[in-house]
Amino acid sequence: MASPTLTADFARALPELAQPWQAAVPPEPKLVVLNEALAADLGLDSAWLRSSDGLKFLTGNAVPDGATPVAQAYAGHQFGNYVPLLGDGRALLLGELDHNRPRDIHLKGSGRTPFARGGDGLAVVGPMLREYVISEAMHALGIPTTRSLAVVATGAHVQRETALPGAVLTRIAASHLRVGSFQLVAQQARATGDLSLLRRLADYAIARHYPQATQAENPYLALFQEVLEAQSALIAQWMHVGFVHGVMNTDNMTISGETIDYGPCAFMEAYDPATVYSSIDYAGRYAYGNQPLVAQWNLARFAETILPLLAATEELALSVAVETLEGFMPRYHSHWSAGMLAKFGLTGSVESAALIDQALALLNDNQVDYTSFFRHLARAGRGDPDALPPVFTDWLHRWRALQPDVDALDRVNPIYIPRNHLVEQALTAATGGDLEPVCTLLEVIGEPYREREGLQAYAAPAPPEFGEYRTFCGT
Repeated sequence: MASPTLTADFARALPELAQPWQAAVPPEPKLVVLNEALAADLGLDSAWLRSSDGLKFLTGNAVPDGATPVAQAYAGHQFGNYVPLLGDGRALLLGELDHNRPRDIHLKGSGRTPFARGGDGLAVVGPMLREYVISEAMHALGIPTTRSLAVVATGAHVQRETALPGAVLTRIAASHLRVGSFQLVAQQARATGDLSLLRRLADYAIARHYPQATQAENPYLALFQEVLEAQSALIAQWMHVGFVHGVMNTDNMTISGETIDYGPCAFMEAYDPATVYSSIDYAGRYAYGNQPLVAQWNLARFAETILPLLAATEELALSVAVETLEGFMPRYHSHWSAGMLAKFGLTGSVESAALIDQALALLNDNQVDYTSFFRHLARAGRGDPDALPPVFTDWLHRWRALQPDVDALDRVNPIYIPRNHLVEQALTAATGGDLEPVCTLLEVIGEPYREREGLQAYAAPAPPEFGEYRTFCGT
């Protein structure tokens, strides 16, 4: 197979946000894991990707015809504090692959760029495999996400607390447009009074993700409404499966509505809205239960960037933006409620809503494992008297009285998620050269709803000796 043909649409359309750059040359590239199903979906030949030429492509050292690798510039609020210039410090957009629909081919850990801010621009095997595992789990769960095509070991050792094996992740995304992309352009527009770049960025986002917005009376307001809807649905899906992103900065909120950046993320075990895993989230800003509020806050920052495009006067633009933003929570609650009704096998009613609230309170008060509860609920619905703890006895009686669709529960409630202790065990083994635990974990979480014999350990929460779990913005 010849090298795939990429385009440089982003680099051509928005050169002000695209710094041409070349990936570092890895001394001894070696494939760690390849997503063959995704490769096929992209029209790529897995055998070629495994070849020496394929490895050069996956690490950015063989640039296809038509491509212009660039580091993207953006700003962002990080833990609520505005940083006027961030950008891809260790990442490159190779270009866009248009196979059925355009998607970014993006590298992470490919070397220092002008946005590195003192970092070495490198990445190591463990965190890159973490993103691979978690993003593929999210995809299997049906949640919009960037995807992972491959992890390639570079053959170099990267100094962190100790010397660790280096790696490059090849990431696939609908695009890498972020709220932070708009924040950078908006601050330039405010400084100069020139809206041309802001308008070009918004037009590019519309053409790339929401072409139907061009038919609206105000396409830029329609863009805001589309992003708000996409994010309200996405966050509801996170909440349904107990996903804690951990670093919901504005530069980590996509315009496309895909989940991006799997640094300090984890899946909640014992149900608790205050759950925080990130070691740097001291105040719990990005706790599980705060995620809808943070998403709304991020969308308010997005609205601020496009105010000049929403109406002829600032007063009218603010009014339109606030009215639209106020629709976020109703839309989120609509998505969340629909998903939770499905998880409990119920139809919409006042009684159903109250029963769900009561169940969540019982889960919280008794530190019950969130994921396991719903699979055990299905067993209880089929007559297993020991499926749930005795504290749920009265609640179960009221649940059964609503005639839940028990047969539907296992179709919407996963039995297998990337259990935190299993992820850590697999990444530790992979760092030491043993890939079998990662491969097995990927196979299990690839079918999260189908229970299989011999996989009980993958459905169980962490044992007590695993202790309190903390995640890091791994590099």
